Amino acid sequence: MFSKLKQFQDLRSRAKTVQSALEKETAEGSAGWGKVKVTVNGNQRLTNVTIADEAMSDKAKLQDLIKDAVNDSMEKMQKLMAGKLKDIGGLDLAKDIQDMMKK
Repeated sequence: MFSKLKQFQDLRSRAKTVQSALEKETAEGSAGWGKVKVTVNGNQRLTNVTIADEAMSDKAKLQDLIKDAVNDSMEKMQKLMAGKLKDIGGLDLAKDIQDMMKK
């Protein structure tokens, strides 16, 4: 029982390390030739939005640009996260949790 508790504490520590490392990463997405830019962090939180004045005149178009910019930033972040997780061993974390639950 104590070994499972120790394993859980180790996994929790590794998860926090991964989360901290990813929080420092950012990715910027843009749409409309840079008229709308958004930035997300590694925890997939939107941290910044920039909208050019000329994009404000058409509400429907602006909504599409925001959606496209957010999707662009999320795709970039997912690629960045995959590489980062591989580098710090975070991809093994989910497997380790599954293995621990099977025992």
